[in-house]
Amino acid sequence: MFSTGFTSVYSVCSDAAGVAGNLFAFVLFVSPIPTFRRILRNQSTEQFSGLPYIYALLNCLICLWYGTPLVSPGIILVATVNSIGAVFQLIYVSIFISYAENAKKLKMSGFLIAVFALFGIIVFVSLKFFYTDERRAFVGYLSVASLISMFASPLFVIQLVIKSRSVEYMPFYLSLSTFLMSLSFFVYGMLKDDPFISLPNGIGTLLGIVQLMLYAHYSSKSGESSRQPLLDSYA
Repeated sequence: MFSTGFTSVYSVCSDAAGVAGNLFAFVLFVSPIPTFRRILRNQSTEQFSGLPYIYALLNCLICLWYGTPLVSPGIILVATVNSIGAVFQLIYVSIFISYAENAKKLKMSGFLIAVFALFGIIVFVSLKFFYTDERRAFVGYLSVASLISMFASPLFVIQLVIKSRSVEYMPFYLSLSTFLMSLSFFVYGMLKDDPFISLPNGIGTLLGIVQLMLYAHYSSKSGESSRQPLLDSYA
């Protein structure tokens, strides 16, 4: 009886962490909207780069595949958050291609085709040559590499903050959302006993703590508030 009750509480806690991670991730997914409002208003991509959205799309697709029952049963909340993320990134990339100059349009279209081709190869190889635990490990290692690369991107922002001694390009609420999302999925991964989720999100949590500490340190000195989405800073 006690064991059943404990298992039920354990399951509720893990699901709660996953749902929280989904909510905080949604904040990150909508953060580039001001950038794309500007693109739509000016009917030009100006000096913005579409590569962050291409890479984010690939990352979401890989992690989406990892979260499906065919690869990793029992972690459907990983699949839901990344399916939503993939839709947002695809919309962003489509808008970028629509308003980019011909050279950029061709380049971005090529990258988009390459992303879907690579994802198709990953799905085919994982289904054709790997079974159960081996398939989970294969896709899991790919998702870890992709997530760690994504979480490493704030290092450039951290370097900029230290160099400029200003938090102008590190929005507080976006940094906070990134930290809370990483923390939620770190807890979710730990409760699910899934190192392919907990490891990269643990790294993301540590980087989030560093960003918040830097914000607290430099915002009191500079007195500057953030006005632009994080993606704008390297877009």
